[in-house]
Amino acid sequence: MGMMTRCPWAERSPEETSYHDEEWGTPVHDDRLLFEFLVLEGAQAGLAWVTILRKREAYRVAFDGFYPEKVACFDEHRLASLLGNPGIVRNRLKLQSAIHNARAYLAVQQAFGSFDAYLWQFVEGIAIQNHWTTAAECPVSTPVSDRLSKDLRQRGFSFVGSVICYSYMQAVGLVNDHLQGCFRHAALTAR
Repeated sequence: MGMMTRCPWAERSPEETSYHDEEWGTPVHDDRLLFEFLVLEGAQAGLAWVTILRKREAYRVAFDGFYPEKVACFDEHRLASLLGNPGIVRNRLKLQSAIHNARAYLAVQQAFGSFDAYLWQFVEGIAIQNHWTTAAECPVSTPVSDRLSKDLRQRGFSFVGSVICYSYMQAVGLVNDHLQGCFRHAALTAR
């Protein structure tokens, strides 16, 4: 069996390879998983994504499975516990943001019926299919991520700048940024 061609970043570590092959760019419509990625993308700001991948299981435990209704109830005592957890990124602003964002997330769910319905309206319900041949072509933000960022901030979210929003869009499949030569590009384009 021949070697599979992947996006170059996916070859840096086993965690990144697995994430690339199994998750990145796959359209997500599950509200709990959409919240998980929103928290993780905010936690990643300024760090390498592999750092977050390696801490993902600890995050799942620390954040009660990423159920937004549970995280929204976290208080100062729970925040202090998170700040003492060596398995996650112990940045007070990022942790406070995750708790605050859970509350804003619930408000979006209430207003739109689901976060999924809210989020996918930004791409009219259909993943954007890009056709990059090199990683250098892939943008770090777009007018769509700009609009998403602005709207999220107006709804009270934090750690949702346009670059974070674009990474989020890539992660949850609103955009297919696998390179054309990558085996995942064709699989996701066919969806």
